[in-house]
Amino acid sequence: VRSSFIPPKDFRQLRELARYRFKLVCMKSSEKNRIQNCMTVSNVGIGSVFSDPFGKTATEIMSYLLENTADTINGKAIRKLIRKNTKANSDEIFAAISGYQIESDQAKKLELARAHLKYLEGMITQTEIELYVRIKPYWAFVELIAALPGMSEISATIILAEIGVNMDVFDDAKHLCSWCGLSPCDNESAGKKKSVRIAKAGAYLKPLMVQCALAAVKSKKEPYFAIKYGRIKKRRSHKKAIIATARMMMVCIYHMISEQAPFNPTDYTELMDPHFNQNKVVLNDKNVFAYLESQGYDPSLLIKSNDR
Repeated sequence: VRSSFIPPKDFRQLRELARYRFKLVCMKSSEKNRIQNCMTVSNVGIGSVFSDPFGKTATEIMSYLLENTADTINGKAIRKLIRKNTKANSDEIFAAISGYQIESDQAKKLELARAHLKYLEGMITQTEIELYVRIKPYWAFVELIAALPGMSEISATIILAEIGVNMDVFDDAKHLCSWCGLSPCDNESAGKKKSVRIAKAGAYLKPLMVQCALAAVKSKKEPYFAIKYGRIKKRRSHKKAIIATARMMMVCIYHMISEQAPFNPTDYTELMDPHFNQNKVVLNDKNVFAYLESQGYDPSLLIKSNDR
């Protein structure tokens, strides 16, 4: 019986910290949802005018609303809190907070949730610092993976914490993708295709790869995966295209780690250069002999084979 993949001790310790960070991020998301629920109940529509309801401007406005009531708020004071790079104008912000009423229970809930959110952010920062300290001996691999579109250094660190740097434990890139839960099922019987859902494996790694894929398909500086995603989405769906993109990225990571080479896929030039295929010669029965002659071969020396 083949043994399970047990990474070395240093990577097991990295994995524990990375998974604890994942739990902290989930708790942070839960607190954000509670805060947004309080804002909805209190008729505060900041989330509808700000792209990030937890940004600096939105946070300062929310703090001001907690200290005042709808009758005592000052328009000039709120305008001073609006930063220059804020897309929403002052009229939209005033319309979003007009008629708000924060009851005592919601105010206390907001106070506790915001304090807990700040505490969680500090814990996440401390965890990331510890991850960076422990991954330092393998920083060359972090830089390799972070060069991928949509990938950051913290994402690369968490990926290495899960899979390690020794790719010999996996048979090939397909085996790694299956271990991460990114490979679709091949369930076919009597010519009928049934469920092609991906496996439930990779509970910690798969969500991260999906987030990185979502960032990669939005990258304008390096649109390699965006082009791949667009082609798959035309004939499939958004979710399946994202999973396929995440799988492509994991295949790239496998080869980059095993070969210790930078991101350079074989079809990169063909995909990124629209004029690449225009100079490509398509051989057929009419031009094959002329092409061989242009390459320096003598077509008259060819022998016809009777084998079909």
